[in-house]
Formats: sequence, C-alpha cells, structure tokens
Amino acid sequence: MLKKFSVENFKGFQEKLVLDLGAPSNYNFSQKAIYEGVITKGILFGINGSGKSNLGLAVCDIISHLTDNQVLSARYDYYLNMNNPKSYAEFEYVFVFHDKEVIYQYRKSAMNKLEFERLSIEGREVIYYDHLRKEGFTRLEGTETLNNTIRAANPISRVKYVNSNAILPDNCENAVFHEFISYVERMLLFYSLDHRGYEGFQSGGGNISEEIIKSGKLSEFQQFLKENEITYDLAAEEIDGEKKIYCRFENQKKANFFKIASTGTRSLTLFYYWYTKMREASFVYIDEFDAFYHFELAKNIIKRLYEIEHVQIFTTTHNTDLMSNDLLRPDCYFILENNKITSLAGATDKELRKAHNLQKMYKAGAFDGKDRE
Repeated sequence: MLKKFSVENFKGFQEKLVLDLGAPSNYNFSQKAIYEGVITKGILFGINGSGKSNLGLAVCDIISHLTDNQVLSARYDYYLNMNNPKSYAEFEYVFVFHDKEVIYQYRKSAMNKLEFERLSIEGREVIYYDHLRKEGFTRLEGTETLNNTIRAANPISRVKYVNSNAILPDNCENAVFHEFISYVERMLLFYSLDHRGYEGFQSGGGNISEEIIKSGKLSEFQQFLKENEITYDLAAEEIDGEKKIYCRFENQKKANFFKIASTGTRSLTLFYYWYTKMREASFVYIDEFDAFYHFELAKNIIKRLYEIEHVQIFTTTHNTDLMSNDLLRPDCYFILENNKITSLAGATDKELRKAHNLQKMYKAGAFDGKDRE
C-alpha cells in the first residue's frame, strides 16, 4: 500500500506537497476504507487549478521509468515548475507491505530523464544510483554480479534494471522488493474529460467495445447501465472484422452504441471498462470521475468503488454532495489548496462525528482552520 507521497518542483507544485495516507483517525464507521493502518479510499476536492489532475500525474510518474506500461507522455510537458529555480523535481514514496516499509526516492529533470534514485527496505538502503555521475550500488542478494554502471544516453532506472536482469533468491527482502515492483506495475490513472486516456496497469490501448464483448461481459454491462437507469437492448456486431456494441430497437432498427449514447453514458462506459479490471489493480486515481454524471449517479459509482477491497482508489471531484459520512469518513475526504493537502479531520479542532453534515460545515467554512492557513 502507498502510505505517504511527496513531490516538489513538479508542474504546479512549486513547494513540497505531501499526501499522507498513513495517519487515519479512530472512527468506528467506514472501517473498510482503512487497511493495515493505511487509507485505501478517498475523494479529493479543490477549485479549478488547485492541482488535482497534476497530483494524479505526480503519483503515477513512477510508472514511466519502472514499467513498460502506458504513459500519457503529452500530459508531462512543462514537467518542472516554472517558478522554482531547481533543475529537477523530487519524488518520495513510502510504501508498506505486510508491515515492511519501502521508501523510494528519485529526481528527474523531465519525464524520461532520471537523475538519481534510492530504494530502502526496512531502513536498509538496497539500491542507490546517481545517473549523472554514473555511480552507485546494489545490495539485494542475487545482484552481486550485476554491472554497477549503466552507460546510455537515457539510462534505464537502476531499480528496473535489477528487476529485469537479476535472479533474486527467495528471502524476505527480495520478496518485499518484488511486491513493490508488482504494486507499481498495477497502478492506474484514468480520466474521461476533454481527451480520454489512461496511464499504467497495461501496455497499449484497446477498443472498449471489443474488450467488453471478448470478455463476455456484454450482458453484465447492459445490467450495469440498467442499474444506473440507462436502458438499452445491446448486441454484438462484427463490422469489417471489428466487434462493436449495437443498440437494438423494437422496430428492428439498430444503431452503434457509441454514436447514440450521451456524453455521460460514454463516460460511464469507460468507467465500467476499468471497473471490471480494478480488482487486479493496486492503486487507482480517477480524475474528475463524475464530470458528466448526475449527483445520484456519482454516489452510486462511489459506492461501487468502495466495495472493492484492498485496492487504493482515489477520485477527484467538485461535487460537495459527495462529502458525506454516509459514503466515507472525514479522514478520507481531502482538500487540495495552496499547495497543501489536508483531510477534513485534520482541518479542524472540532471532533467530527458520523451525525455531522460535512458538506454544510464545509460550505460554512468550518474547515478553513489552522491546517489550511
């Protein structure tokens, strides 16, 4: 699980920004949102331009150099903050796997220009590499014969190099290393606004219609839409060798689903596509997930997401109707403002109980306290 994350000098984050998921409060409701002392479900609120989208890119930046999975390269233009004089961005991830802590730190001057990285397991530094000086070391058992120098114009990550080239014997430290790599490989970021896209989890893109049909989930998808008050009679059609979803009507007419579906329904279809895969993910970040949804639909989607256990899932939204103890708890709602992330529980000295109306308190300024000054 991702326990804590920080980034500095990346895009809009001039100063160090910290997302702390390892300090939940002691609430006796929505306890499934916490697993082994780490927050696994959350919603981030923030005004336009506060950095909600950039936070997702920052957390998922690790995908670009530790995996071969899909990366939204164009979204990483203007990688460094324009006001910060530093020539690199700094990232730090703190993970916990079965009570074993993993800290991964690195610096980059651009998405594909790694300058420095360090990996520690349970306080022991096991991989260190300075890509500018081309020097470092690896201390994992099984890496003794690896070349300690990587010489290339854009060298690959030393961590990725070890994972790809070393035969690591079974021991506790190596098992934690493999868990760390597996977690990163299963991270996913997706959004469905002006340009639908995703990052992580898999390499290459697929046709949504074909994926739903090939997986045998067309009937399940139709039922999913019906449960959200969207009724279609769906069928699979193969046109020019490509499988597509069609809608059938009582007068025997049919139409391509994606050509007649509303923007909200298409967005919901994209959500469904990823929803069927989320149980295999480790971390999911959905940016503006409800941009095209009615508020009741948004609530239904959140409820579905939070039924998925042991997967960290975070969404961003402007919809304060979702700020409710009926869905989550105060330490799982976060406000991103002025380069700071604060949970509702941490933004007030008041003891928050389940009966409190969080939305009403938020609109009244109850969370404009000491931690948000």
